[in-house]
Amino acid sequence: MIPMMAKSMGEEVMKLSEEISNHDGNFVIDASNWFQNLVEDVITRAIFGSFYEEGRPILKLQAQQVAHATEAYHKSFIPGYRFLPTKKNRISRRLNKEIRKSLLNLIGRRRRTMTNSSSPAVCGELPNDLLEIMIKAVDESAANSNHLLAITENDIVEECKTIFFAGKHTTSNLLTWTVVLLAMHPRWQDDVREEVLRVCESRDSPTKDDLAKLKTLGMILNEALRLYPPAVAIIRRAKVNVRLGGLHIPQGTELLIPILAVHHDPTLWSSDAREFNPSRFGGGVAQAAKHPMAFMPFGLGARRCIGQNLAVLQAKLAMAMILRRFSFELAPDYKHAPSVLMLLHPQHGAPIVVRNL
Repeated sequence: MIPMMAKSMGEEVMKLSEEISNHDGNFVIDASNWFQNLVEDVITRAIFGSFYEEGRPILKLQAQQVAHATEAYHKSFIPGYRFLPTKKNRISRRLNKEIRKSLLNLIGRRRRTMTNSSSPAVCGELPNDLLEIMIKAVDESAANSNHLLAITENDIVEECKTIFFAGKHTTSNLLTWTVVLLAMHPRWQDDVREEVLRVCESRDSPTKDDLAKLKTLGMILNEALRLYPPAVAIIRRAKVNVRLGGLHIPQGTELLIPILAVHHDPTLWSSDAREFNPSRFGGGVAQAAKHPMAFMPFGLGARRCIGQNLAVLQAKLAMAMILRRFSFELAPDYKHAPSVLMLLHPQHGAPIVVRNL
């Protein structure tokens, strides 16, 4: 997916470069909004491929639904309230029906396209996007005699919604905090830019091999994930009775694991736990802290986030393309106020002064 992601990012980078040129070389953007738009475009292409234009309106509806969920997150929980016919509840239900209907229609059209493309040459031209992968999984599971394991088109609908929410907001938050931290620490910004220019040479977009060589950038992204993990906590339920140290955890007990607190614990990360120091990851993630499991921005174990590799790859690609074209610093009106609103985000946005190199 690297060429597809690079093409989408390249278009946005060129637009930003032109805007900067039209403003005498200085331009202020809200990095939070800019990265949300960038990642939304990439995620839409990753899910829908050649049906990208048809998929965009669906994910715009999903964005409205997320906004309603975010607003509800601020309010006190009243059991049964979501079933009342309030104005916002009616809007939310309407959006949910529209999203489901639109996705099912798109899946049907995509399935017909795949069926009609019977020749090997044409089949080879079909984009290998996530929607195609899921449709093929439905067809394969339909032939499975075990109906309990069968994947349905309803599963595809729910997966598309989940990929969009998880993929957009977590990755855009990671990119936002990374840019903010590099704006705060210009020495690291200069160092990582030198690495990108040295590794990528004259290429506007890095190759897969280039990305693997960007060690300093990887360290910076890890440190951004440590200081500002998009998900501040995760919940796990004990499947069996288990003993953790001196604690007995009965089956069915839910445990809240505070990622943010673990990532800032001086007993695990030394006295500079609250400081930006990417060099702590110079020996790899396992050696960064006093415990090999102290770094968990995507969770750990069997329930680790399935989108981890895609998110990190996307962030590396975006940052490499941005660093070779722009320098940036915090805008005078920037206010550092990390806030939890389902995910960890800058409460007052992230105004950044961006300049063409």
